[in-house]
Amino acid sequence: MLLGEATSDRDYLVVGASPQAMTSAGFRPVGKDFPVFLHPQTHAEFALARTERKSGVGYHGFTFHAGPEVTLEEDLSRRDLTINAMAVDEQGVLHDPTGGLNDLHAHALRHVSPAFREDPVRLLRLARFLARWPDFDIHPQTRDLCNEMVHLGEADALVAERVWQELVRGLSGRQPSRMLNFLDSVGAWEAVTGEPPSPSTLERVGIAIDRGRALNLSAEVLAGLLFAKAQSGALEHVLPRPAQDWRALIEGGCVERVGRLCEPQAKKRAEWPEELLELAHSADLFRRSERLSSLLTLSAALLDTDASAREALGQDLTELLAFGVGEVAKGAARAKAPVAEAVSEARLAFIRSRIG
Repeated sequence: MLLGEATSDRDYLVVGASPQAMTSAGFRPVGKDFPVFLHPQTHAEFALARTERKSGVGYHGFTFHAGPEVTLEEDLSRRDLTINAMAVDEQGVLHDPTGGLNDLHAHALRHVSPAFREDPVRLLRLARFLARWPDFDIHPQTRDLCNEMVHLGEADALVAERVWQELVRGLSGRQPSRMLNFLDSVGAWEAVTGEPPSPSTLERVGIAIDRGRALNLSAEVLAGLLFAKAQSGALEHVLPRPAQDWRALIEGGCVERVGRLCEPQAKKRAEWPEELLELAHSADLFRRSERLSSLLTLSAALLDTDASAREALGQDLTELLAFGVGEVAKGAARAKAPVAEAVSEARLAFIRSRIG
C-alpha cells in the first residue's frame, strides 16, 4: 500500500485476546503451530499476537507463545525485515517500531533483529524481494547475517517444496536474475538446490531469464530455462510438469531450430521445409499448439531473433498446424500404406507450396 501497488491481501493481527476469547466470539481455529482463526462471516484469517523462540534447526524449529499479554511491538519484533514490521490499526494509524517506513523510502532491505538468521526461509524471501523490486538493495549487516546463516547450515534444513514455492515467485518478479545472483553470492544456491553453482552459467541464464520475464514468459517456462542443461538436484521431484517439459524442449534444441529458421536466408535453403516440420514435431506443436507463442518468445530472450522473422515463422507454423491431414491419413490406412510417412509428405508438400 505504501509503495502504491495494488493488493488484495490483508493480514489481520489481534492484540490483547486469548484463544478462548476468539472462539467465544465465533472465530474458528485453524492453526496447529500457532493460533490462527477464521472470521465467522468473512472467513478472513486473524492471528493472535505472538512471540517465538528458536528451539531446533530450520524454519520449523520454533516455539511460539500467544496470549493477551503479548504486545504489538513484541509481535512486530519477530518479523524478518523492517518493511514487513509495520502495522495499521483500526483508526488508520501506522505503527512502525523498527523504522520500516524510512527503509522503504530508502529502498533498503534490512533485518529487524539478529533473530533473522534463525529462519532460512528468510533467505529465499529476501531473494525474491530483490527480484520483485530491482531498485531495492540489501543492508550490508543483513547480507552478513545471510552469509552466517549459510555457514551455520541453516539453509540445509530447507525442504524442496518451500524452495520451489519461493523460487517461482521470484521468477515472476521484475528482474529474476537478482534472486539468482544473491543466492549465489551468499553461498546458498548449492544449499537450496543441492547442486554446485556455475557462476558463468548463472550469469548467462540470468540475462536470458530477465529478457524472458520482460517479454511476459511464464514462471514455468523460465524455470525450464533456469534448469536446462543443468541439474535441479533436490528440486527435481517438485518441478511441475510444465517446467520439466520446457526444460526438455530447450535441451532438445527447439530454440536453436527456431533461431536457424529465423535467419535472413533461411527460406532459401533447400532443407528449410524439413527443418520447419522437424521443429513442429520436436516441440510437439501438432498436439500442443499453445506452446508456439512461448517458444518464439523464448527464442527472442535466448537468441535475440529478429521480430519480423519470428512473426513470419509463427504465421507459417500456425498455417501448418491448421493444415488438415485427416483425409490423407484415412487414404493411407485404406491403401495399407505407412500413415505417418503419408502425413509427413503431405505436410512437406504444403510447406513447399507456401514458400514457392
